[in-house]
Amino acid sequence: MARPYRLQAENCLYHITSRGNDRKKIFTSEQDYQKFLEYLKAAKNKFGFYLYAYCLMGNHYHLFLEINQPNLSRIMQYINTSYSAYYNVKRRRSGHLFQGRFKSILVEADSYFLELTRYIHLNPVRAKIVDSPEKYRWSSYNAYINNRPDNLVNKDRIKELLAMDVSKYHKFVLEGIKNTQDPFKNVYAGFILGGVQFIKDKLSQLQTDVETKDVAYKRAVKNIVDPQKIINAVADYFVIDSTQMLMSKKRPMTAKKAALYLLRRKTGLTNAKIGELFNMRLAAVSKAALSFGRMIADDSSLRKAVNQITSKIEV
Repeated sequence: MARPYRLQAENCLYHITSRGNDRKKIFTSEQDYQKFLEYLKAAKNKFGFYLYAYCLMGNHYHLFLEINQPNLSRIMQYINTSYSAYYNVKRRRSGHLFQGRFKSILVEADSYFLELTRYIHLNPVRAKIVDSPEKYRWSSYNAYINNRPDNLVNKDRIKELLAMDVSKYHKFVLEGIKNTQDPFKNVYAGFILGGVQFIKDKLSQLQTDVETKDVAYKRAVKNIVDPQKIINAVADYFVIDSTQMLMSKKRPMTAKKAALYLLRRKTGLTNAKIGELFNMRLAAVSKAALSFGRMIADDSSLRKAVNQITSKIEV
């Protein structure tokens, strides 16, 4: 099943969740929580997004952030990959730490900023870990209600979006303990949370995004060539038997390097699949193709050969 498109645009706010594989714990020590926050801060410095709220639970976490560029997937890949590597090395384990892709919901700040930050900060209370959100160390709640500077969440922007002082926000959050409201019951199509006009605008933006990607995909597919067609064309040009070229265990000859080079550029085959065709190791495939690329740059006759072969296989 194809992955759904994820709308990523400038100045968009997202509620992010990511869970442990099979709902297993991803934080089992104080050092784990601290390390994750270090990676979160490093991601902020690297990608320049705004962080409005967070809460780290035993087997999952919540983030509420705003991106300045369409790079949400890169941000989350950086965070999850960095933390997974730390976690696996520390415990001498391997395999996936997180359960599939992270989940993101596009949020309209004007309508849901208050509700969503309250929902995030009350996670430990709902889970009965603490009876009041300020007693939980691994969320951004104390950064909201304390006047001390915070080096993780963007307090100045938070104050603008909250439109209420600390005492009122504290009261607002505590009221949510008794009067539990789930802001996600109003999520539209599984990934948009906001008013009617906001939803219409984002769906329109998504349609444009999908159509653009679809055109790019169709263009890419059009340029994909049958691997056997490339192998035959190279063998014909260099007047060599294609089977001999494929199965020879000798150091890659010019024809073989040309075939490897074109297969990497003109097909959807991975290096591993190309290696299977040529009875070569994965690293050797990459090395030979890169070597041929450098040879082309210095040898006009090879460039001519590649151009002539390419003109035949793209007909």
